[in-house]
Amino acid sequence: MKLVTYRDSAAGEGRLGVVQDNMIIDVEKLGHAVGAVLPSSMLELIDLGPDAQAAIRRAVRETAEARPAGIAIHEENARLLAPIPRPRKNIFGIGLNYVEHVAESAKSLDTSKDLPQKPVVFSKPPTAVIANGEPIQHNAAMTQQLDWEVELAVIIGKRATRINKEDAMSHVFGYSVINDVSARDNRRAGQWIFSKGQDSYCPFGPAIVTADEIADPHNLVLWLTKNGEEKQRSNTKHLLFDIPTLIADISSGITLEPGDIIATGTPAGVGAGRDPQEWMWPGDVIECGVEGIGILRNPVVKIGQ
Repeated sequence: MKLVTYRDSAAGEGRLGVVQDNMIIDVEKLGHAVGAVLPSSMLELIDLGPDAQAAIRRAVRETAEARPAGIAIHEENARLLAPIPRPRKNIFGIGLNYVEHVAESAKSLDTSKDLPQKPVVFSKPPTAVIANGEPIQHNAAMTQQLDWEVELAVIIGKRATRINKEDAMSHVFGYSVINDVSARDNRRAGQWIFSKGQDSYCPFGPAIVTADEIADPHNLVLWLTKNGEEKQRSNTKHLLFDIPTLIADISSGITLEPGDIIATGTPAGVGAGRDPQEWMWPGDVIECGVEGIGILRNPVVKIGQ
């Protein structure tokens, strides 16, 4: 399923929807139509586990021929929020997880030229999350080096503590797209959270695609454009540490819980690695795409003085 969190009016609360044929089917209303209790939010669905997903699929099939009025709206009439508008915990970020990005970072960001021996883990707070279409904030008093990073996001569906790699994929709920926005001139003594965790520095969406719909998450094309010009293009098959390794590594010391998000790292082509270096400025429009999931589009806007 392709799942979204949406509003059908400017003042409405975020609601859980299933996307089919350019329509968003409201999950809770769908449940009412078939006499079932179905969740109204993404986190509630994740918490309920596979049985709730199966119930939604059954309800969609049951109403496919004669969909009751009022349970679906056209995508164009909905405002998409981030799939999980307010994550419960910090997003786990993974640095230096594509070989070519390790090389470009060593040249421009003073990181080691040697491949990491273990995943490089940092985090982005929930307040950094913004939705498809919402603005990436550019505060010139804070940064003159605002950079982009397209990434495949993994959403955890089942609690994971000290999980081995062989069992890791059974803990995945689905996949999405993240732009790991980074203020390169805001790193502090090797610490990245202020560089990567400021407000609006985690565009996320537009949807979550459930794990059963992605045949091989390690063979997905991902790309990024700035004002229509391609800056990044690669494939998740080039991940240095694959998804099972990331889940096993993080869960070895930090319990992963339903709804947790792992941004798996970015390929080469970031602004800091280009010659000459390029940055995001007010007026730019950034589009991030991952095959089979969708395109995340965000303008860059000026804030502050």
